[in-house]
Amino acid sequence: MDLVRHLECFVAVAEQSHFGRAAARLGIAQPPLSQRIQRLERELGVRLFERTSRQVTITEAGTLLLAEARELLGRSEAFMATARRIRDGETGLLRAALLPDLAGETVAAVLADFPRRHAGLELELHELSTAQQLARFASQDLDVGVIHHPCDVTGLELGPVLRRELGVLLPHSAAVAALDEVPLASLTGNDLILFPRGSAPALYDDLLTTCARNGFTPAAVRHGQGASFVRGLVLSAGAVAFGPYDTQPADVRDPGTDTGAGVVWRPLAGAPLAWRHSVAWPKGRGDAAVGAFADAATQALRTTAGARAEVPSQPLHLRPASEYWL
Repeated sequence: MDLVRHLECFVAVAEQSHFGRAAARLGIAQPPLSQRIQRLERELGVRLFERTSRQVTITEAGTLLLAEARELLGRSEAFMATARRIRDGETGLLRAALLPDLAGETVAAVLADFPRRHAGLELELHELSTAQQLARFASQDLDVGVIHHPCDVTGLELGPVLRRELGVLLPHSAAVAALDEVPLASLTGNDLILFPRGSAPALYDDLLTTCARNGFTPAAVRHGQGASFVRGLVLSAGAVAFGPYDTQPADVRDPGTDTGAGVVWRPLAGAPLAWRHSVAWPKGRGDAAVGAFADAATQALRTTAGARAEVPSQPLHLRPASEYWL
């Protein structure tokens, strides 16, 4: 028995006190309406109406049940409305991820902008590497995220690819620190600090390949991610690191300031290196909530990280990994 539909019939007859008018209100014929009331009475084991040839009167049992019937119908309507909003991505929980190398201003901008684009949705935000995000997409534990390219984007849909050019972090005492722009080849002889390869293997390999093509082969590769740890290695180990301008503290990235920090950031000549990002989500999951997060993240990267759009010559999922050069 369709309880909701039967309760709708019960309430309509109770409010109209007439089977014909109740049937017209429900948009059905009178005989099916009468049959539904009779079946509901059998299921409940109580008589809901007293019927005569001239009128329909609700019984005492019907009166006692009417309020609960209305409440159940209201809850049913609310339940279905919530289900529709969840289906359309308008409410519920969105599991999203941002990369560890994004600046705090970018993260804050996403968190501030997303509720304006999609109110009433809980955002569960994680800090995850590209490899971690791809694994969670595969296990259906993540709805949307910002990833590094190149990577395997099979089964994913992507927002616009954004480029953030990289500079070099090096000791203030280094001779090349006096240059306005540092050629990659001039870094020869230094160790290079990179993120652990497992967090983005294709990006790691392509970065080293691009360095080699531009005349820089590191003496050794060290691994680190935390800003303080990387800065310490640069200061004490004769190493350099790559990073975008927006993630550097003011005392490091301002060429005209010498605060005694010991570490400076300089752009690379010819801008040969860049992070390439895009928002990604599983195919078929691109609902309004995902779209709102994609718009908020893309806007935050453009306004706080200086990222600019880059249109690839082919769709990313069709391009072989060898073509994703930084």
